[in-house]
Amino acid sequence: MWCWRKILRIPWTAFRTNVSILQEHKISSQLSSECLCRVLEYFGHIARKDGGNLEKLIVTGTVDGKRPRGRSPTRWSDQIRTALDSTFHNALHTDRDKNGWRKIVCAKVIQKGDHEPQQ
Repeated sequence: MWCWRKILRIPWTAFRTNVSILQEHKISSQLSSECLCRVLEYFGHIARKDGGNLEKLIVTGTVDGKRPRGRSPTRWSDQIRTALDSTFHNALHTDRDKNGWRKIVCAKVIQKGDHEPQQ
């Protein structure tokens, strides 16, 4: 939103809502919803590959130990689990159907209230 305000030359002291700025630029969805949608689509792409694939092994594997101090505790698998409201293992098995997975991804991204501009 900071970038959009800079483009329109709107100061922070102006009482403009984020929704009005997005409507002025004719933006129907926020960047966070686009990012979440692409993360879930890429996860489906990786999960549909064969088991011996390096990308799938990295995504499904776990690393022992604790993260260094100051590091975010949220992992990529945690983001997928919270977005889909299911376990990571269930998500790996539900993405075999490409069109079905796409419908699930779009429904979950739209369902989340914090990813779309408020009306």
